[in-house]
Amino acid sequence: MIIYTDGGSRGNPGPAAAGFVITEPTGRKLSAKGLFLGRNTNNFAEYAGLVEALKEAQRIGAEQVTVFSDSELLVRQINGQYRVKSDILKPLFDEAVSLLRKFGRFDVKHVTRDKNAEADGLVNQALDARINVEAKPAIAAVNKKKIRLGVLLSGGGRTLINILDYIKQGRLNAEVSVVISSLSKVAGIQRAKGAGLDVEIVRKKDYPDIEGFSGQIEKILAAANVDLVIQAGWLCLWKIPPKFENKVMNIHPAILPAFGGQGMWGHHVHEAVLEHGCKVSGCTVHFCTNEYDKGPIIIQRVCEVKDDDTADTLAARVFEQECIAYPQAIALFADNRLVIKGSRVLTQTDVGSV
Repeated sequence: MIIYTDGGSRGNPGPAAAGFVITEPTGRKLSAKGLFLGRNTNNFAEYAGLVEALKEAQRIGAEQVTVFSDSELLVRQINGQYRVKSDILKPLFDEAVSLLRKFGRFDVKHVTRDKNAEADGLVNQALDARINVEAKPAIAAVNKKKIRLGVLLSGGGRTLINILDYIKQGRLNAEVSVVISSLSKVAGIQRAKGAGLDVEIVRKKDYPDIEGFSGQIEKILAAANVDLVIQAGWLCLWKIPPKFENKVMNIHPAILPAFGGQGMWGHHVHEAVLEHGCKVSGCTVHFCTNEYDKGPIIIQRVCEVKDDDTADTLAARVFEQECIAYPQAIALFADNRLVIKGSRVLTQTDVGSV
């Protein structure tokens, strides 16, 4: 992702604000905010803008970042050319460096003010208003059709709510057309209904065989005119019909192909990871086949396994990565940027070019 940051004060010290703009390499805007900081200095505002931009980039799933700032001093300090002497700036400097190191790759570069106009404009907007301001990201093109999602769940529905949050924020060009639950009494049903969604109950035990069970699921999805099926804590194997080949996604709470297969779900996975002494775990989004946890891998995200982890604490850390990875995979599908070559999923850098 590309980040532009800026900061300034009227008085130095005086009323201060920071601003940042985050885009994809294609120029598509992901986030743009101005933050009012009260009474502070220019340098403090510059660093505050960098820190908040990096936090936002991490939250929305950036793996690599290129940062542009029109503060030559900040850029040189971050790149180790100048030492930070101010006791006020040192904590922000340390936080910025720590955040940068969490990305797979990063660059921090100087840019002239005229090329940082949008971030600078957000700073001035926040200063004028004396409150935080936010520019709506142009994620979903107005003339672009939303993809219709069918969500399959068997539990609490947290993944569904996360996807709905992304849609509400304008960060995912999609809509949930129908929700199917394999159980009649789970929290996910109430969460879905609370969000105003249609919910269908399709229990495996109500059908004589897997064909009947799968046929009912297909019937509901087809009636809802679904473009993509999202398994969100879905625990039942069903036969995916040709109509939905490479149109069903699943998220698994480990780095496949390790710790996958029948019976490996929820805490069973995290307990196995801990038992094997793994140093990292994470999640995998993949296209589904008619075998458990098989199919081409779309996205994987990793997190640390700590020495004092329990299945609960590890599950919470993995779920943080799931909340980033699944919307990313759905967005790539919605933008027609996923190409399947054999057992691999390739991501197009631009629509129409591999």
